[in-house]
Amino acid sequence: MLKRLRKKKRSKLLAFTLTSSLLLSGLTFDIASAQSQIPSTQQQNQTTTVQTTAPYLTDAASIDKVIQAMTLEEKAKFVVGVGMPGFGGMPPFEVTGAVGGTFGIPRLGIPELRFADGPAGLRIRPTRPGQTQNYYTTAFPIATSLASTWDTETVEAIGKAQGNEVKEYGVDMLLAPALNIHRNPLNGRNFEYYSEDPLIAGKMAAAMVNGVQSNGVGATIKHFVANNQETNRNSIDTVVSERALREIYLKGFEIAVKESHPWSVMSSYNKLNGTYTSQSADLLTTVLRKDWGYTGFVMTDWFGGDNPVEQMKAQNDMIMPGSAGQSDLIKVAVSSGKIEEKVLDRNIKNILQIVIQTPEFKKYQNSDKPDLAAHAQTARKAAAEGMVLLKNDNMPLPISKDKKITLFGNTQIETVKGGTGSGDVNAAYTISIADGLKSAGYQLNQTVFQEYKTYIDTLRSQDQYKIKPSPWGEDFGKSIPAIPEKPLADNEIAAASKETDIGVIVIGRNSGEGVDRKVEKGDYLLSDAEQDMISKVSAQYHKQGKKVAVILNIGGPVEVAGWRDKVDSILLAWQPGQEAGYAVADVISGKVNPSGKLATTFPEKYSDVASANSFPGTPANNPTQVIYNEDIYVGYRYNTTFNVKPAYEFGYGLSYTDFDISHVNISEGKKFKDTLKVSAMVENTGELPGREVVQVYVSAPDGKLEKPSIELKAFGKTKELKAHQRELLQFDLNAKDLASFDEEKNAWVLEKGTYTIKVGASSDDIKGAATFTVDRDMIVEKVNDVLSPTVDFERLAK
Repeated sequence: MLKRLRKKKRSKLLAFTLTSSLLLSGLTFDIASAQSQIPSTQQQNQTTTVQTTAPYLTDAASIDKVIQAMTLEEKAKFVVGVGMPGFGGMPPFEVTGAVGGTFGIPRLGIPELRFADGPAGLRIRPTRPGQTQNYYTTAFPIATSLASTWDTETVEAIGKAQGNEVKEYGVDMLLAPALNIHRNPLNGRNFEYYSEDPLIAGKMAAAMVNGVQSNGVGATIKHFVANNQETNRNSIDTVVSERALREIYLKGFEIAVKESHPWSVMSSYNKLNGTYTSQSADLLTTVLRKDWGYTGFVMTDWFGGDNPVEQMKAQNDMIMPGSAGQSDLIKVAVSSGKIEEKVLDRNIKNILQIVIQTPEFKKYQNSDKPDLAAHAQTARKAAAEGMVLLKNDNMPLPISKDKKITLFGNTQIETVKGGTGSGDVNAAYTISIADGLKSAGYQLNQTVFQEYKTYIDTLRSQDQYKIKPSPWGEDFGKSIPAIPEKPLADNEIAAASKETDIGVIVIGRNSGEGVDRKVEKGDYLLSDAEQDMISKVSAQYHKQGKKVAVILNIGGPVEVAGWRDKVDSILLAWQPGQEAGYAVADVISGKVNPSGKLATTFPEKYSDVASANSFPGTPANNPTQVIYNEDIYVGYRYNTTFNVKPAYEFGYGLSYTDFDISHVNISEGKKFKDTLKVSAMVENTGELPGREVVQVYVSAPDGKLEKPSIELKAFGKTKELKAHQRELLQFDLNAKDLASFDEEKNAWVLEKGTYTIKVGASSDDIKGAATFTVDRDMIVEKVNDVLSPTVDFERLAK
């Protein structure tokens, strides 16, 4: 079959007005004075005069000559994107739904590239004007779900599938993965991020990047850095210590950069210690390139920052989505001597070194026909692997196929595949939990199901609850107003409890880009109707001697401590992507034995979160600054150090079988030299096949630097172990893995003293330990002295 050639019908790019930046970021550019300095038409014509024998971009060796042949106008345009459809202009993107593109220079052999979101799957529009073909993509499980697999092979498989869709649909760069830290459970965008722990975040992001880029397309790690809230995200000043930056917020990015070499890094919206990240040379040049050796290019988040010239100086190579006004400012700055032209040359070279690797440059003929059926199966498998069994008293799960089920809760029908905003995906379908269980062969209580369906359909027909296109445009999915939980009559529940063998309650939540969550009923807290449903359903089923299970179809933690004792089982399904119902059925039925573990802590109450008092910043009504005064004590580091008991701790997760972790050993003896090999034996002591996650923590001695009680340093997951089967897992640790950051020395330091390796099934469930000593303080790695806070603040300490 002949592959369809990619269409190259490019009309002249329309102006991308500055009004667009106001729409999303509230930022403006002062171009009035700059316009007076723009060369006259005659001068511009002179600057764009080109030779007919210009060099041509062919490979890395040709890049320098191509840059020398570019006019100043071309250079100023090349470092700025061509705009975003629907926001002040209509650049002619042949991939409808792509959110960014680059400026092409055909005479020099520089093609136009296309960028598209996002973290849970390629986000493009499923239909195109004048065409009958659909361009659906796969909605994969959210990042928090993938992190809960604790399995980098699973995540890399997801990356490979995503990258295939990117390539076959004619996109060059995927704007993913995102790996910001779960500093606070209320961040509306946490579903796009992996974990509260930088090791998990970094390893998962690296696996995703390696999977995506194995297709010959680019991945973009984002949002660099400390973009941990949506409230005033375009202007908030994040104030954080150098140590917390290095150990918590930068660490995951460092791992991803060094282990996967992403083609691009996206700078974040926020300021970092007083400077916009996209305008911080300390961050983008000194840390990213000098300290870590990064060789790709950096782009802004869409409409990020407020000074294109400073962005160029900082080595934020490309401004996205771009406007003519930004190019003009850069051109004037060079002409007036405010910025050296060699700065543009440097940035352009960073970009071109990636351009020559792209499908567009290599003239790849995309098919527009990725294997969506195969990718759906990959998504289903990963979704099941990431589900976390939080409670299962007396084994109500798995449920035998001969048991009759009553499903309660609106979300059994309106199952949430993933979050909203740029992390949404335009998939062909989402399998609801009800449909998934029916497809698996379960007999559902049709009377109750039909009542829910009628209730939901009736409300959705009303204007206030109608599903509409996203206010950001149809490319960003749909706006789905939350409808109140269906009220349940006592006689309705009583009848169901007599007619069926088990009650299953589904609780759903969604959140997304632009807005943070709230500690209020119906969001972090369950609504009164949800609490009432749990209480009444549990009472009636227990009265009949029957069990009740809850399925949490959510993107981040909710309050569970106040109601969990009323039910017998809780399955955290997360937002599992388009195969949601099938994946839930796989776990509910026992086809898949749950092996997910929490990569983010579920607090007992919100006030137990270390950042509860500082999120989302001050002043409370319209924050301009957020101070990370919890410092290094994020998530489980806080809970374990200050003895704050969570509802479910980091690393927690049950199984339908039992495991024993034993024979914890350090092979190099009791004194640390350069490396450490840790091993542990895992045995399935139950009767069902299953997988176990082994977590390696270290308790380091307090020296000059105080340390958290424990820190995750390595992890691994067994293969599927049959009953009484064993597997030995081994882990290699080096000095950098064990070191802490000393701000005075500007170095990673391994302090002398006795260290304890703790191996377990969660941060609280330690199965074995071994100790070793470090005889002297060791400077492991020196880095540059940058990014210190410009204001004094009190940091949490023991």
